[in-house]
Amino acid sequence: MFMTCAILSLISEEYGINKGAGWMNFEQWIAPEQYNISSEIERHKSDKIALRLLDDQGQTKQMTYNELLKQVNRLAGGLNELGLAKGDRVLVMVPRTIEAYIIYVACLKLGLVIIPSSEMLRTKDLSYRLNHSEARAVMAWAEGAAEVDNITEELPSLQFRIDASGGQADGWLSLRSLTEGQPEERAAEPTTRDDMAILAYTSGTTGNPKGVVHSHGWGYAHLRITSAWLGIQSSDLVWATAAPGWQKWIWTPFLSVLGSGATGFIYNGSFSAERYLELIQENQIQVLCCTPTEYRILAKLDTLDQYDLSSIRSAVSAGEPLNQTVIKQFQETFSFTIRDGYGQTESTLLIGNLKDSPIKIGSMGKSIVPGLVEIIDEEGRPQPMGEIGSIAVHTGMPALFKSYYRDPERKGANIVGSYFITGDRASQDEEGYLWFEGRGDDIIISSGYTIGPFEVEEALLRHPSVKECAAVASPDEIRGHVVKAFIVLKDGITGTPELAKELQDHVKSVTAPYKYPRKIEFINELPKTNSGKIRRIELRQREAHMNS
Repeated sequence: MFMTCAILSLISEEYGINKGAGWMNFEQWIAPEQYNISSEIERHKSDKIALRLLDDQGQTKQMTYNELLKQVNRLAGGLNELGLAKGDRVLVMVPRTIEAYIIYVACLKLGLVIIPSSEMLRTKDLSYRLNHSEARAVMAWAEGAAEVDNITEELPSLQFRIDASGGQADGWLSLRSLTEGQPEERAAEPTTRDDMAILAYTSGTTGNPKGVVHSHGWGYAHLRITSAWLGIQSSDLVWATAAPGWQKWIWTPFLSVLGSGATGFIYNGSFSAERYLELIQENQIQVLCCTPTEYRILAKLDTLDQYDLSSIRSAVSAGEPLNQTVIKQFQETFSFTIRDGYGQTESTLLIGNLKDSPIKIGSMGKSIVPGLVEIIDEEGRPQPMGEIGSIAVHTGMPALFKSYYRDPERKGANIVGSYFITGDRASQDEEGYLWFEGRGDDIIISSGYTIGPFEVEEALLRHPSVKECAAVASPDEIRGHVVKAFIVLKDGITGTPELAKELQDHVKSVTAPYKYPRKIEFINELPKTNSGKIRRIELRQREAHMNS
């Protein structure tokens, strides 16, 4: 339950939070009792261009807010007529297309719960999500439909399979057919700020992915928290490169763009440094949001200074810390500063370098409001300035997730005192700037993707040559970190480059390809505790030392 202003006032007295302008923003993050996220898009209804799409074949398409909302209402009507109703879970797996936006807004408007899913997920990943969430429907592009159809486990809750790609996969309903004859006007389903809206799966350290529950009220808070970081104006053309299926897509390309009444630029094509710079220049992008990996690759381009990026007035990065050298490269070449931001699937932006505020290069920035984020020790006490501790967010934050789906006790296990522990570590200087120190657990973040070691290890153990294994983060100049697997082979089997390649391909076939180990080292035994648990921390420290 979100905290009332009265409770927040008590928190401020207990923790000495300054009730300045920042504190007022904290109060304003609480949504009205009756609230539906789709209302944030509805209020911008006009003939203004909402979305501009370009694919890798050079074909373009654009849609106004009026046209978008008509399509939303038609789809919501079709889904409702099908039998889907408030609270039903729907797994959505679509590429960077205008249809992705239509589907998300329609589901939210109808009160359905969206399960964002990457196109890279494989049969095993999808089977777990569909069964764990008890999803009643799946909406996917043709390629994703094939992965769903390959599932051999029973899916007792799944009733509707909808092909969103414009065709009709065998045995699937067509998205287009659902909209035929449906009215272009429709009221939103009455929802409260506490009703579930998003069920996002994030990697775990020792088991299957966790289902993170976000309510409609989360969307309200997110928009108001991130506005000072992104700096989006309604007149802007915004390019945020995240793909649907990730919480970061919901954060920026979807909710922050349409919720600001701006125009979203969509490029449905593969990454190329030259192509990205051409698109920024040709389309006069004003707000840019890329991953650190994308910025790193752009910064290494020999011809970087030959491009005109003068249209950009706000550039941000999120997912993992961005190197100081990359930030300075863009400053020197284009006279704008890429501003870091920090958040999690379980929340939204918590720490950031806000637009038009003083910036310390290399810092994560400051807590979005005083007292929201603290650096604490194991007992939940704030650490002295300069001391490393856990990044912790106050449990009263309106954009903090409600719970882990079907695991109500798990959130409490990560709460110390009045703080939710994020799993990351940092220090804070005298001026309130935070400095990232690394993960406090075994989670691997590579190119912005969050990867649990368990998922990699489980896939490797399915190969007949593998006896034991451990996956850890290994430093990488471009991706920040990559997955490295330490593998103990079964007796009589010798580790070779050919076997390493075979194991990498095996992982790609079993689970989402972004999880595969880019580095493999064959060893005789894994470091373990006296009780037999693998000491991944020892392997991580070894990798950090070897790559320092």
